[in-house]
Amino acid sequence: MTIKINLKIFLFAIIFYLTKQIHLYGMLMFFAFCHEMGHLFCGLLLGLKPKALKIMPMGLSVEFKVLPEEYNKKIAKANRLQIKKMWIAFAGPITNMIIILLSVLLKENIETGLYQEIVYSNILIAIFNLLPIYPLDGARMIKALTYMIKGRKRAMELTNHISNVSIILLTMISSIAIYYYKNIAILLIIGYLWSMVIIENRRYNLKKRIDKIIENS
Repeated sequence: MTIKINLKIFLFAIIFYLTKQIHLYGMLMFFAFCHEMGHLFCGLLLGLKPKALKIMPMGLSVEFKVLPEEYNKKIAKANRLQIKKMWIAFAGPITNMIIILLSVLLKENIETGLYQEIVYSNILIAIFNLLPIYPLDGARMIKALTYMIKGRKRAMELTNHISNVSIILLTMISSIAIYYYKNIAILLIIGYLWSMVIIENRRYNLKKRIDKIIENS
């Protein structure tokens, strides 16, 4: 398994350090690692092999090798791979919820400040990843489920539309939060999400053009 590091992570670390939030950033990255280990463990249980681990400014991402036979096991309008993808996507937020539950159960043995940081960090990571913005977990689950019911083309269209609407609504809400709380971290997160949406929009448009060429050939 190869490990890839996005160099923007150092820029984010510097900004969080200058704004005196480096401790929070460290906590978020640690539990983001735990979150990704949930994806990895689930993938291994489902028989997939890890291909690459990406370390990015707002967390980590694991990629799996997909064997040709995975595409041959049909379920509804998709294949069994989509069910695996849906479970893998769900495993990340579930991992954070388990950490929160364990923290609550062990609350008396954890220092109050640390307990609050653990719970707060894991709630943020779980909510962040459940946003219906591709390629976050929430949108991945929507895409996999729609794929099985409506087929690949409709799944791509719906996921892309939901992602674009979600980022616009989130930006509007976050603008109010930035105005009141003057927190640059919110601005960084929104900027990072926009960069992901722009990249995915380009990929979506490319796939549409390829599909059109295939249909007309």
